[in-house]
Amino acid sequence: MSDIQHASSIELNVKEIVKKATELNDFSHLLAHVPYAKFIGMEVVRFGDELVFQLPAKDENIGNPTLPAIHGGVIAGFMEMSAIVQLMVFMQTSKVPKIVDFSIDYLRAGYHRDTFAECKITRQGRRVANVNINCWQTNRKSLIATARAHFLIE
Repeated sequence: MSDIQHASSIELNVKEIVKKATELNDFSHLLAHVPYAKFIGMEVVRFGDELVFQLPAKDENIGNPTLPAIHGGVIAGFMEMSAIVQLMVFMQTSKVPKIVDFSIDYLRAGYHRDTFAECKITRQGRRVANVNINCWQTNRKSLIATARAHFLIE
């Protein structure tokens, strides 16, 4: 199999996986193909046209055992993965979006409890998408972090 044929079969698989996840409203199969999402325990729930991403409390994600608090890198990775999945689902991409830049503001400690994120997509041009990500724990109005990311899309 040539590299081009192999690359096109991978693209088809990504599109089919996203399509199947969207149709079944079950994103566990999609997340199962993302090693980091599996590692941190990420989950997705759809409410109508909105996706809410969940990072269940997990001892392996603790960065500060004194508080205890989730590692900042885990929070950032969770938010970045949330944005990627949001783009894949709502833009029906055939390729995984490539990150151009990611800027995060940590607003308060992310304690060892379930954490949630939601994303808002603002498309810029034909090839670049801007995604704003908000992350909270017990109250959507008390954000623990907010981020902005740009991605290359097809």
